[in-house]
Amino acid sequence: MTTMATAARSNPAVAPNVAAVSPDATGAEVRRHELADFLRSRRERITPEQVGLVRGRRRRTPGLRREEVAQLSAVGVTWYTWLEQARDIQVSPQVLDALARALLLDRSERTHLFSLAGAVDPAPGTECPSITPALRTMLRQLEPIPACVQNSRYDVLAHNRTYGRMLCDMDAVAPEDRNIMLLAYLNEEWRTSVIDIAEVARLMTAKFRAAMAEHLAEPAWKELLRRLETESPEFREIWARHEVVGPGGRSKVFRNAHVGVLRLETSDLWLGPAAGPRLVTYAPRDEETRERLERLQALVLAED
Repeated sequence: MTTMATAARSNPAVAPNVAAVSPDATGAEVRRHELADFLRSRRERITPEQVGLVRGRRRRTPGLRREEVAQLSAVGVTWYTWLEQARDIQVSPQVLDALARALLLDRSERTHLFSLAGAVDPAPGTECPSITPALRTMLRQLEPIPACVQNSRYDVLAHNRTYGRMLCDMDAVAPEDRNIMLLAYLNEEWRTSVIDIAEVARLMTAKFRAAMAEHLAEPAWKELLRRLETESPEFREIWARHEVVGPGGRSKVFRNAHVGVLRLETSDLWLGPAAGPRLVTYAPRDEETRERLERLQALVLAED
């Protein structure tokens, strides 16, 4: 009978993953293994439908298959398999760019990919491929209902105009600071607009802790946590409580600086697996709020 090792030698595409990093591994070896794990985790979270592929009835692989990622990235299956096995192979920035697009990486994930590969990103600040022109059109069509797209780390990846003026001037916020956790603790305009900010921040922190359980080793999550703990004593105190709350919509009340109190009901629509981006909408709970959202939209349109 052919052993797994024999099969691996004869066909690298079916080779098992390389063993865990040894204690005396070099920095380059550690990065290769981190890169392999990162690619595998992102491949497994994407559904075929998200990238325009047909799901077969016999599919057992969570997410995409390796050959599908290779096809989407225009690279060889064997070469991509070696990459997920942490083999010592050269990876060009152009190929990394193709992989980032195929795996629908957001900005932080893309930066992490290039960092692990020791390469310079030829297009820093590239938008997440999940934010398609069609999705931006849908965000615009939802107005005056505020809506945005967030990832599981609560980064705001895209938003419509009424959302951009609902809690603060989102366009004035630096792209790297457009994160709900950072806004909730470090942006005074955002905090002033949230009625009962103390309770809202507590619930958001509990949701963030629950979400982070699946991303404990990821640098972008660790850096966000480090920044919150460093810059916000309030966050440190709440984080130390170890409270956990699952995701879900809820009623919210905001005090917009332009039109007054807004009573809203939030809903989350995942654009793929729960670990991926989601569309968040803020529907009015009463006619007064609906009218105020229409006034807010009119103010935004007057600014354009």
